[in-house]
Amino acid sequence: MNWKGVFPAVTTKFHADGSLDMDLFFKNIDFQLESGVHGIILGGTLGESSVLTQEEKITLTRETVNYLDGKVPVILNIAEGATQEALFWAAKAKELGAAGLMMLPPMRYAADPREVVAYFKAVADSTDLPIMIYNNPVDYKTLVTIDMFAELAECENIQAIKESTRDISNVTRMRNRFGDRFKLLCGVDTLAMEELVMGADGWVAGLVCAFPKETVTIFNLINEGKNEEAREIYRWFLPLLELDIHPKLVQYIKLAEQHCGIGSEHVRAPRLTLIGEERTRIEKIITDGIAKRPKL
Repeated sequence: MNWKGVFPAVTTKFHADGSLDMDLFFKNIDFQLESGVHGIILGGTLGESSVLTQEEKITLTRETVNYLDGKVPVILNIAEGATQEALFWAAKAKELGAAGLMMLPPMRYAADPREVVAYFKAVADSTDLPIMIYNNPVDYKTLVTIDMFAELAECENIQAIKESTRDISNVTRMRNRFGDRFKLLCGVDTLAMEELVMGADGWVAGLVCAFPKETVTIFNLINEGKNEEAREIYRWFLPLLELDIHPKLVQYIKLAEQHCGIGSEHVRAPRLTLIGEERTRIEKIITDGIAKRPKL
């Protein structure tokens, strides 16, 4: 699988009553495709996976695979507390036609390095789907170290890493240790340009859900060596990108999607839509960004 490019971690769209809104979901997907994204990631934090039922995840995956019909790969995120559940979703993803997996370390239990490696290897050994390891010690409290990746390199289908350590130099450390063995994708919107310039292969993006054209344009310009042009767009984008690194990133990004006409702010409890001063503040960031949106 080609792990190079922009991979939106898409939001799950809901009606006001909490039911899945597949029409609005596919409206957003259409805009992502028109903007030139390289893959779609389902079931991540932004996708509110933790409040979806098993049947809803299956429906979302099946319908997305069918709708995209091979235009770009569909990647299903696995964020489970039990190895047995992770194995179930790896098999189900294959059955439903997903092209790959993104995997977090075991959830809820603070597994030690030996247990984390064993967890990833168990899933990798159970499937031929390509896998991207999501390394985010800031939010999920488990660091996958370079020595752990050396063990995981034994699994040929562990191919990529979503680099969310918030340490830009980790891109260089990984390259120094492994060369091109792993594809590296920045997973923190506010560090994307910096990591791409340092040699990351792609961007697992959040604000792309509302601003796909700008996100893809930045990636393409950097890929073409046009860093100054990319930097101008990135400077405009940064106040919006900072919405991605807050605990309420789901509410913030969904509100941005709503303002851009390709989503709604509806979330599932325990999340609640924004009110009061917080809503006013976030909406000002969004509307200021839209007002100054660069012409591409």
